[in-house]
Amino acid sequence: MPSRLTIGQVAKASGVGAKTIRYYEQIGVLPAPSRATSGYRLYDQPGVERLRFIRRARSLGLPLQQLKTLMSSLNGGPPPALRPRLRALVRGQLDTVKNQIGELELLRQQLEQVLRRMRTPAPRRAGGACQCLETTNAPMRRRRREARPTGSAEASP
Repeated sequence: MPSRLTIGQVAKASGVGAKTIRYYEQIGVLPAPSRATSGYRLYDQPGVERLRFIRRARSLGLPLQQLKTLMSSLNGGPPPALRPRLRALVRGQLDTVKNQIGELELLRQQLEQVLRRMRTPAPRRAGGACQCLETTNAPMRRRRREARPTGSAEASP
C-alpha cells in the first residue's frame, strides 16, 4: 500500500465514503490531511486506522460528538486517556440499548395482546370508537406518572 493515499483509496480501504470522510474533517472528528500540490487530500495509514475505528464506533451507536472528543486524544493528546473515556462511552451506550430493549419488549407484549384480542369478536358499542387497539399496559405508564407526588397539593393543610 502506498504511503500516501487519496481520499478514494482511503474510502475503499476504510469502508467509509469519501463524502463522509470530508464531513468528519469538516466537523473536526478527523484532522485535516496534508495536500498534494494539485490540492488533493493525502492520507497516511494511521488516518485509515482512525477511520476504521470511527466506522466501528458508529456501528455500535456511539455518538459522533463524543467520538470527536475521543479522536482529539489520538490526534496528539495523551493516548492513555482514550481507553477509560471509550469504556465510559461504551457503558453508556450499553445502558441505552438495554433501556431500548425493555421498551421494545413492552411494545411486543402490547402488540401480542392486541392480536389476541382481535381473534375474538368484540362487542359493538353504539357510536363508540373501535377499542381493538387498547391494551392493559398502555395506561400503566400514565398511572406511574400520575402517581408521583407533586408535593404542593399534599403539603398544604
